[in-house]
Amino acid sequence: MQAYIAEFIGTAMLVLLGDGVCCNVSLNKSGMKGGNSVHILIGWGMAVMVPAFSFGAMSGAHFNPAVTIGAALRGGLAWELVPGYIIAQLLGGFVGAAILMVLYGDHIAATDDDATIRGCFCTGPSIRNMGLNFLSEFVATFVLVFTLASIPGEAGASGASWILVYGVIVACGASFGGLTGYAMNAARDSAPRLAYQLLAPNKGAKDPDWGYGWIPAVAPICGAIVASLLFNVLH
Repeated sequence: MQAYIAEFIGTAMLVLLGDGVCCNVSLNKSGMKGGNSVHILIGWGMAVMVPAFSFGAMSGAHFNPAVTIGAALRGGLAWELVPGYIIAQLLGGFVGAAILMVLYGDHIAATDDDATIRGCFCTGPSIRNMGLNFLSEFVATFVLVFTLASIPGEAGASGASWILVYGVIVACGASFGGLTGYAMNAARDSAPRLAYQLLAPNKGAKDPDWGYGWIPAVAPICGAIVASLLFNVLH
């Protein structure tokens, strides 16, 4: 139960800090509106690293169904714990997004474009090409999961591993973020997408875009599976 609580709170914090950056730079009347991609990259890297430092010893700081499934495939997590981890992560992602909608309620009200509001909580492609969009999320998550699996045990014991996690998140964003927003995580995308659908105001064209939204849920899991199987072969 401690691990599940850690995954719930950690994922909520990840979404609060990560999607909070998107709200901060995108919503009207925000004091930091207009912040650039570097602002977002640094913010998202920190959004993953900060809760990882807090909860890594309790649950492994997955905060991501793809990472959890990859860990189970490599023998680092018992399969019977996987459903509980994923449920906790999805609930945490939803709650984190819901809290942000309260915090930024005035700024959401001041923003007339539904797509801009949606983009604060979930990802979308810069060019809609389902095959390449899927491949982008697959490749980015492959890099994430393979890198996480390769971190030496001594780094994990010292806590240095969470700094390496910051590095890989920023690297993936810098290289792939312009394609699909590098979700790499259903708890960071699907759960806030549902929160947007249920809780955000309708400015006239509200669409959670589940026609695309399945990709940030499925492609990362596929990338994590291939990364973990390759890691097992090489190690």
